Amino acid sequence: MFNDTTSALSLLRTRRSGKARNMVAPGPDATQLADILGIAMRVPDHGKLSPWRFVIIPVERRDGFAAMLVDAYRAERPDAGRLEIETMESFAHDAPCLVALLFTPSTASKIPLWEQQLSMGAAAMQLLNAAHAHGFVANLLTGWPAQSQSVAASLGATGDSDCIAGYVFIGTATKPLEERPRPDASQIIRYWDKN
Repeated sequence: MFNDTTSALSLLRTRRSGKARNMVAPGPDATQLADILGIAMRVPDHGKLSPWRFVIIPVERRDGFAAMLVDAYRAERPDAGRLEIETMESFAHDAPCLVALLFTPSTASKIPLWEQQLSMGAAAMQLLNAAHAHGFVANLLTGWPAQSQSVAASLGATGDSDCIAGYVFIGTATKPLEERPRPDASQIIRYWDKN
């Protein structure tokens, strides 16, 4: 139980994504990142399968990551234009901290795939909440870098069902984040009323 429920609820109410390209240093240090990822692993996980992996792409490895993305993109799209290539390079260098989320389901398990996907999504959300709790801004992105099987393999995907669930960028916001419109609760929530 939280000692300060108001602070915990305020934290959850104020979390929102920031744009990766607008993040600057500092990002989490090694101790903070270990805590963030440890918190991300505290999610519902039917069967204790841990169908997720976190691949940290350190700042000093970003040039190599960018080169790998560009090579993979060109292999799939040989006619790629300059702007497409620059987008791949920029993606690799956004934000001071970058974590790839690998979905690694257990296909031999009796636990349905959709339950494992929910666990992956929960881990991603928990990671975003933990980054926010540490005072950082974070953003979960997908796009082509999350759809490429060759990129997934370079990040350690081994099974046919392994894939990239997304990338979490973590850093410091350059300006206050603006709130975005949220769903109307009356359109989302209802009470079951069948006899």
